[in-house]
Amino acid sequence: MSSEPSNGSPSDLRPRRSVLYMPAANERALEKAKSIPADAIIFDLEDAVAPDAKEVARGQAIAAATSGEYGNRELTIRCNGLDTPWGADDLAAVGAASVAGSGPAAVVIPKVSSVAYLDDIDARLSAAGAPATLRIWAMVETPTAILDVRAIAAHPRVAVLVMGTNDLAKELRLPLVPGRAGLIPHLAASILAAREVGKVILDGVYNNVQDADGFAAEATQGFQLGFDGKTLIHPGQVDPTNGVWAPSEKDIEDARKVIDAFTEAEADGRGVVTVDGRMIENLHVDNARRTLAIADAIANL
Repeated sequence: MSSEPSNGSPSDLRPRRSVLYMPAANERALEKAKSIPADAIIFDLEDAVAPDAKEVARGQAIAAATSGEYGNRELTIRCNGLDTPWGADDLAAVGAASVAGSGPAAVVIPKVSSVAYLDDIDARLSAAGAPATLRIWAMVETPTAILDVRAIAAHPRVAVLVMGTNDLAKELRLPLVPGRAGLIPHLAASILAAREVGKVILDGVYNNVQDADGFAAEATQGFQLGFDGKTLIHPGQVDPTNGVWAPSEKDIEDARKVIDAFTEAEADGRGVVTVDGRMIENLHVDNARRTLAIADAIANL
């Protein structure tokens, strides 16, 4: 992906509102994921898998990602880190499975803290035969990653940044409280880094799957901060998340009004355009066109 700022590229506009972690060692969960309306799935080989199930999980994740049975969902695999006994084998297996072009869209890499680490991942994927289309989703979940987030986001194989808010809060000794006050500066810095180079960025998970109100508040906060979507740990979080990140009927109606009014004004040679009492400029038209493009992309799912 280009390191230039995005103007609404196909990758940028692909819906990634709801990105659901699924434990790859759990066959029942993998089967259930075929019917869950998440925009993307992360088949997890890391935190959700016990050490004695790592190899089984790896095989099942690759089988799922190459099965063609998940519809239009974007499929990714979260590998173990290279500092574990399984990380190198995970990357080799996923890279080899991607050679035919029918494998996962990306590898999700935990605890990315440097460009050098990404270069190592990149080299291992290439050595395994992975095409350039197999992208990296880099997890930002350490203080070092926050300090180096601009360079991480700019790496040519990185397509998406994924906030690891649980680990980041742990490393920073922050309580996980409603509103996430202590995390806000670091979330904002990461969003800024992603936007600088036109990359996608996903909010972290919400842990209490029984707290629907708390989840809704945090999802809304993530949307308002500028995230492209949210990573999830429970299927029940998918529908609310999709709703938060989808343009409403009013958003779509307003976008069309802005575009129509601006087009009419241009045809008439008028330099000033107002819609419902608001002054309209080119930037508002660009935002309106993006809203309609996102709505179309969601409809096409």
